[in-house]
Amino acid sequence: MRKILVVDDDLDLRSSIVSALMAAGEYQIDQACDGEEAVNRVRAGQYDLILMDVNMPRMSGIEALKEIKAHDPSIMVIMLTAFSNIRDAVEATRLGAYNYLEKPVKSDNLAYMIDKAFKSQNMVKTLSYSAPVFNLPSGNEFVGQSNEMKKIFGVIDRLARVDTAVLIRGESGTGKELVAQSLHYNGPRKDNRFVAVNCSAIPESLMESEFFGHEKGAFTGADSRKIGKFQYAEGGTLFLDEIGEIPPSMQVKLLRVLQEKKFTPVGSNREIEMNVRIVAATNRNLEAMIKDGSYREDLFYRLNVLPIQLPPLRDRKNDIEELSKYFIDRFNTRYKKNITGFAEDALAALKAHRWPGNIRELENVMEHAFVLEVSNEINLSSLPDKIRGLDIPEDDDAVASLSLEEGSVPMEGEAMSFKMSIQKFDFQASKEEFEKQFLINALRAFRGKINQTALHANIPKKTLLRKLEKYGITAKDYN
Repeated sequence: MRKILVVDDDLDLRSSIVSALMAAGEYQIDQACDGEEAVNRVRAGQYDLILMDVNMPRMSGIEALKEIKAHDPSIMVIMLTAFSNIRDAVEATRLGAYNYLEKPVKSDNLAYMIDKAFKSQNMVKTLSYSAPVFNLPSGNEFVGQSNEMKKIFGVIDRLARVDTAVLIRGESGTGKELVAQSLHYNGPRKDNRFVAVNCSAIPESLMESEFFGHEKGAFTGADSRKIGKFQYAEGGTLFLDEIGEIPPSMQVKLLRVLQEKKFTPVGSNREIEMNVRIVAATNRNLEAMIKDGSYREDLFYRLNVLPIQLPPLRDRKNDIEELSKYFIDRFNTRYKKNITGFAEDALAALKAHRWPGNIRELENVMEHAFVLEVSNEINLSSLPDKIRGLDIPEDDDAVASLSLEEGSVPMEGEAMSFKMSIQKFDFQASKEEFEKQFLINALRAFRGKINQTALHANIPKKTLLRKLEKYGITAKDYN
């Protein structure tokens, strides 16, 4: 049960808020008459949320907020204020308060605000299970693990309160969009839109129109005026996923927008000023792309002001059990089951897997196990074949045949050692033949499903589609 502290020197108002919360029947509620008592209660116990007046004797709400956030940044604080003190309440949000409510407090507004605050808090809790590493400008490193929730929340809390661009880096499935959402929903832009754009899914010819919009008749097919993502996200956050996939011609235009805070729709002569926070993400090596000339160095530095690096799951094998228990709790609720843990061999198999799809793949594996499992623990038999090492596709017709070297048994964390029999020593031909057979085997293993193949074979979907077209491979032939 969540614990709430109500802080106000007005006994009548405090009692009315407590009554409204008790009517919901979902919370454990404590009270304090001023900021000093509130700080003492927080230091002595654990609270999820605090409803606190701005203007109080002994210690004001602003002063108490600073003390509370310094002690535990994970606590959500909603300020209560009279109309004459709204400026102070706005200042409180800059200092870390989630939001503020005007007095007299209406029950509906109170319930709505508390619900939003807890959803934002849950989002960061979920983020903590992705165990990110936050590289701060000071050079300090915050390692986010499930038992270090407060440190993670503190980093998100600090980044959420600034408007500087953030670049989130990590492999597919490590939780990049979740980080972006946490920055948005725990910052001053939370009441405005969070707009996510997958840059790799937009054709190059349409990218400028998707970003900046276009006027009617700007090009063939432009039958009406269209608002672009930058304008749609006005006042909020624009999340540019797969920023490394943007072509050079678009990189120039994006850099100009980031520098000048204005853009011009396609086919228009008018410039539109923007107020949008940019959060970008990529799984590409942008430094290498800068060296080969495919990515602009000035755009990289414009985006890379506050970088966040998310490590792959294979580098955090000790976290797999705790992550899996988190998904067990989630799926117990969804599937109305009461699974309590894992059989020893099932947990060993989970820890031995390489997890190319990272957290997203682990979630899919756990859901698969939940659907099949009939006991009160996850058994090895309910895990997918690939986790048990049984889903190794074979292709007798392959020109390049792969086999384990005789007597070679890979240990956990080691790569398998292969020997390759090639008909002729032609590097390019052999490379393309291997690539083709790899794609065929992957499609066969995942029954021709593009999304599943891209995820589990660790290939960006755009790259997979391009390679299939290059080799004339039709995915549905393997369904």
